[in-house]
Amino acid sequence: MTRMHSQWDWLCLSLLIISSVTAEIEDGGVLGADVEVEDFDEESQQADVDKEESSLGVVYQTPKPTGDVYFAEPFDGELTGWVLSKAKKEDTDDTIAKYDGRWEVEELKENTVPGDKGLVLKSAAKHHAISAMLTKAFIFDKKPLIVQYEVNFQGGIDCGGAYIKLLSSTDDLDLEFFFDKTPYTIMFGPDKCGEDYKLHFIIRHRNPKTGEYDEKHAKRPDVDLKKFYLDKKTHLYTLVLKPDDTFEMLIDQSVISKGSLLEDMVPPVNPPKEIDDPTDKKPDDWDERPKIPDPNAVKPDDWDEDEPSKIEDLDAVKPEGWLDYEPQYVPDPSAKKPKDWDEEMDGEWEAPQVPNPKCATAPGCGLWVRPMKNNPKYKGKWKAPMIPNPNYQGIWSPRKIPNPDYFEDPHPFEMMTPISAIGLELWSMTSDIYFDNFIICSEKEVADRWAADGWGLKKLVASANEPGMFSQLVTAAEDHPWLWVLYVLTLALPVGLGVLFCWPAKKTDEDFDLKKTDISMPVTKGGVKQGREELEDDEIDLEEEKENEDIGEDERRELEETEGQFIEDTNKMGRKAPPSEDESKYGEDDDEENEVAGRSQEEGDETNKSGSEDEMTAADEIAGSGDGPLKSVRKRRVQKD
Repeated sequence: MTRMHSQWDWLCLSLLIISSVTAEIEDGGVLGADVEVEDFDEESQQADVDKEESSLGVVYQTPKPTGDVYFAEPFDGELTGWVLSKAKKEDTDDTIAKYDGRWEVEELKENTVPGDKGLVLKSAAKHHAISAMLTKAFIFDKKPLIVQYEVNFQGGIDCGGAYIKLLSSTDDLDLEFFFDKTPYTIMFGPDKCGEDYKLHFIIRHRNPKTGEYDEKHAKRPDVDLKKFYLDKKTHLYTLVLKPDDTFEMLIDQSVISKGSLLEDMVPPVNPPKEIDDPTDKKPDDWDERPKIPDPNAVKPDDWDEDEPSKIEDLDAVKPEGWLDYEPQYVPDPSAKKPKDWDEEMDGEWEAPQVPNPKCATAPGCGLWVRPMKNNPKYKGKWKAPMIPNPNYQGIWSPRKIPNPDYFEDPHPFEMMTPISAIGLELWSMTSDIYFDNFIICSEKEVADRWAADGWGLKKLVASANEPGMFSQLVTAAEDHPWLWVLYVLTLALPVGLGVLFCWPAKKTDEDFDLKKTDISMPVTKGGVKQGREELEDDEIDLEEEKENEDIGEDERRELEETEGQFIEDTNKMGRKAPPSEDESKYGEDDDEENEVAGRSQEEGDETNKSGSEDEMTAADEIAGSGDGPLKSVRKRRVQKD
């Protein structure tokens, strides 16, 4: 019963583990597809917008900003307000210098939301440039800057970017001549070439002393970005830049990186207060060696530098069957001289060499050479041991002087140049890069509501179109091969427990021994003890012999008769045997044993008369094969007499 409860416990525990693993995998697969759908006010839902309904029942409405924004573009109508660049890229070959890459407004190729369109980069291996003015310029003062848009690498990405530039407000800004040298304040977005996956956040900071601009790059996120470039899904990129000089970068509304403009930019916004003196030089006698050879060390007299590192193994013996006179390679007997072979031009033709087939079945061919072994006398070239350098002065470094270019910008956010336009200036080796739902605002709630109306529906449709669980598991295992081990264990564990629980248990030796105790035993104390020891010894012998031989029918009948006679004689002896001196000491115990003997006698008589099935079964179990069982029975009878 305990064993059955233990099996049930293991089975339940295994089912719980399997359920938790399956739930975790499902949660991991759906995590990226979960969409936070918020309730919106009735005014935004009843707005006069184009509506279309997909096969999943998803109703698309062109997003409308719910608050104050500086720019919003859903790309659902005409491409108005956007300007294609007519400029040429400088310092580039004329054949590819033009920004002649093609742009189109169209729906997604996969997981389409009817009516939802985006801006698509259509040309590969070309420069693209397109830009638009903001509704109003953004000035860096007391409000945060939030930039958000969607990207889908529909055909994957080999080498190219999908970042945006927030163009600086200048008097000479002309969108028709937007190119790579056009001043920008912030660059943000994904970029990839080879196996280098990046998420750019770059600011152009103005030096208050010189008035020059320097690019400051945010430190790289400690996150694997590969999946966002290769899964062909629409991802939401968000930048939050706050007046307290902190920033956050999010993908699909999850924080990927965050930091401070004062501490997490490379190079730092503020230069160091001190720098190395460029005129300072290391002295000629400066000793940077922490250890030196011991000048007092002497090479030992028995140090032999001429001993080789390897010597012949004189104990080696040529293997038996070594073919000394067979070459390792022989001419290919199947090769034939080409018909166009000209011996005057090409020389005498020789068949190509192939491994000698005779050497394949032999230990080796050719001249046998003793193998080499390490020389125990080899010590190599002697070198003096190293000791601490008493003249060690440490690693030299130039002295520090005040930085003449030092300045301190305590609030770089407030010093950033205002923004008046947004632009895409890209080179890509892959086409069909999809952009959608640009928004620039100062309230995170406005950006989240905008995302729910656009990106949220895309994720909802993509989640509904996800492949089945089996396909997801296979895909996950392709990215993480160790998952195959988990799958095998998950499947094998319930099968193994099912077999363990349901398979019928075999009879054990304990059950067999319990069955043998039904045989009647002598009534006296000494006789009971002696008979028990004899029967136990004989039963052990019979069990060992019974496993190897089969007993014949005649021998079985003889054993049954002998065993019956033995039981009858034993019972008679139990009735007539007087109590011994030791037995008389037990008093009441003897009376109880006599009562037991009486009952055993009656049971023995009834058993002998009726030839009950229990006695026959016990005799069959005691009986073995051959002369062994007969000798055991004879031995008991001799001891009885």
